[in-house]
Amino acid sequence: MSNGAAPKSPFRPEAAMVFAAGLGTRMRPITETIPKPLVKVAGRALIDHMLDRLDEAGVARAVVNVHYLGEQIIAHLAGRRTPDIVISDERGKLLDQGGGIVRALPQLGSGPFLVCNTDALWIPGGDWSLTRLFERWDPGRMDVLLLVAATSSAIGVDWPGDFMMDAEGRLAKRGEREVAPFVYAGVGVIKPELFAGETREVFRLAPTFFAAAERGRLFGARLDGTWLHVGAPEAIAEADAAFVRSVL
Repeated sequence: MSNGAAPKSPFRPEAAMVFAAGLGTRMRPITETIPKPLVKVAGRALIDHMLDRLDEAGVARAVVNVHYLGEQIIAHLAGRRTPDIVISDERGKLLDQGGGIVRALPQLGSGPFLVCNTDALWIPGGDWSLTRLFERWDPGRMDVLLLVAATSSAIGVDWPGDFMMDAEGRLAKRGEREVAPFVYAGVGVIKPELFAGETREVFRLAPTFFAAAERGRLFGARLDGTWLHVGAPEAIAEADAAFVRSVL
């Protein structure tokens, strides 16, 4: 009989904030009639690719914010059973990602939660899944943990990366004239305490990441696989081709 402490339970976020409220301006003319999260890659809507990954990782609830053509997203998700879908309705006013989180906090629970972009998807390497991200979470050292991918091998990345990463996984923002080896892959774990007392209704999320970096509490976990950013119409064919190559 062991007298040691009980093993620590693996961390798994209870909920994810799935950003689906954007205008999708770079995806025009496609998004003149459908919202960007419903654009299909490899025969499946972008938002379903993300929700499938959450479901595989055992995330129970996805809070999906909607604004532009939001009724189409609501109808599309109505038949989905897992994860449990909660709609955060921003059709009256677009709140940006930071404001969207503050609006949805009551549905996201009291613990750390995921933030997810719907225009980011990936083809996993081996048995990689989001549980690898969860395993890296250390609330004693981290306020935010971002999934990152190698800038050089990512598909659809038309900017010089986002972050530098040290040997411990700590992230630093790319300098103005620098090329960074890592790009934010559109998924992260974040503490709700970072939004405590927030009075702004509309604000961006990225400055919250950068403030955590300045405190030395922004970390990254590297994706094992191919990351795809589907931000413009020409990226759809490129992403489709990558999925075809992955099954050959």
